[in-house]
Amino acid sequence: MRHRAISFLTAIFCLALSASPAPGVPVRITDDIGRAITLDGPANRVVPLYGAFAEMLYAIGAGPQIFARTQADRFPPAILDLPSVGTHMRPNIEMILGLKPDLVLQSAARNEETADLERLQSAGIPVAVFAPKTFEDIFGAMERIGILTGREEGARNAVANLRGRLDAVRNHLVDINKPLRVFFEVRAEPLSGAGRGSIVQEVLTAAAAENVLKNDKAIVQYGFENLLLDDPDVYIVQHGPMNRNPQEPGKRTHFTQLRSIVNGKVFFVDEFIYSRPGPRCVDAVEELAARLYPERF
Repeated sequence: MRHRAISFLTAIFCLALSASPAPGVPVRITDDIGRAITLDGPANRVVPLYGAFAEMLYAIGAGPQIFARTQADRFPPAILDLPSVGTHMRPNIEMILGLKPDLVLQSAARNEETADLERLQSAGIPVAVFAPKTFEDIFGAMERIGILTGREEGARNAVANLRGRLDAVRNHLVDINKPLRVFFEVRAEPLSGAGRGSIVQEVLTAAAAENVLKNDKAIVQYGFENLLLDDPDVYIVQHGPMNRNPQEPGKRTHFTQLRSIVNGKVFFVDEFIYSRPGPRCVDAVEELAARLYPERF
């Protein structure tokens, strides 16, 4: 099911590229920090300073309007052909100015009042800030980015497709009475898990999994003693920039006491798909639901 989902999303990326934004029509949105963003017409030179926004742009058909990426961006593969403007947290403002974008997208996780972004705004470059933490936030950001780039129809179609896929998973799991209890490892050292304030929580809920962490923070440091007391049914390990080369939990000291290790219920997953709040989080739901409840799929 996961491979079909990813292929279908990739097809949406490609099909939507054929349409072009209508020039010369003013566009307006309110971003996630409450600022009105007004453009004289749809943006044609966009620099997304967070990979989730780049993925949203491709998903709605605005890939040709992206003129740069950050160092961590790897999906879709076509983005590797674009110049890198540094990292999400430390973008190269001189390089961005040299590209002459008519729109920059930034995450609210980075303080929008920094001198860097003030320089962009002083140069007349609009900066829209988004803070997606839920599926509804993701869909809302996609729709507003669609307005800013003249890809409203592409955004509506992409969001409708993503909602339909979530509904399909929900239908498979509708009568799950006792969800499997899971721990989602964000980092191995120090041991940290995804709390209830992260996009991971949305993925777990949609896949009929119960997060053993009750904390409302996005990332929670978690002692092994507490892990042993919670004793989850499934242990999920993300690998990526936040958790590079994590050791197999079964090879860690004392971890063999956990029922998830004893029962072989350890899943390794891609951080960019599970922890990046973009359209591929729906891929994460489909993948996780099928791994947790294979008899349903």
